[in-house]
Amino acid sequence: MVSRRKLPRSFYSRDAITVARELVGMHLVRVLHTPSGAVRQVGRIVETEAYMGPEDLAAHSAGGRRTPRTETMFGPPGHAYVYLIYGMHFCLNVVTAAREVPQAVLLRALEPVAGIETRTQGPGLLCRALGIDRSHDGLDLLGSEIFIARPAHPSERPVRLGAGPRIGVDYAGIWAKKPWRFVDRSSSFISRPLPSSVVRKRLAR
Repeated sequence: MVSRRKLPRSFYSRDAITVARELVGMHLVRVLHTPSGAVRQVGRIVETEAYMGPEDLAAHSAGGRRTPRTETMFGPPGHAYVYLIYGMHFCLNVVTAAREVPQAVLLRALEPVAGIETRTQGPGLLCRALGIDRSHDGLDLLGSEIFIARPAHPSERPVRLGAGPRIGVDYAGIWAKKPWRFVDRSSSFISRPLPSSVVRKRLAR
């Protein structure tokens, strides 16, 4: 069951790390309009990655790079930033921080709640399952087509938050080691387990 309470603009108007952490456990909702009526797909967000803008060499906006593809990142928070990788996979990001501060959060995995019948363990699979593509780039996530909402009963499924390095950004040097990938450790739907070294360090505390 999903709440009708969409996340407000103020939720997204913060740094990407804070938003990435707090998005874990929220519900991503996709509303499809079919001849027989509206169909709602709902997935619980279980994995995110934060990208912190110009100083972050793993971000598309590293060095303040501004291109037609990255323009959405420089816009207002609470909008979708969708791009294509490897010529075949779309990735859905949430724009955060203030206008002209190009930070974003990549949604990496969903745990199906309703209306999702294919795999969602990975950003490309997530977009394929929900029919998200470049036509959704710049979409306002406070609208009615794609939005994020608080679960109706969050206490029934508390998040066991874990953090580790982001995936596929080895080219970014020291930035590749930043623990800015956040997962719900209780979910079997994350795209990849946290590195064993991260788990051992946590258990040793």
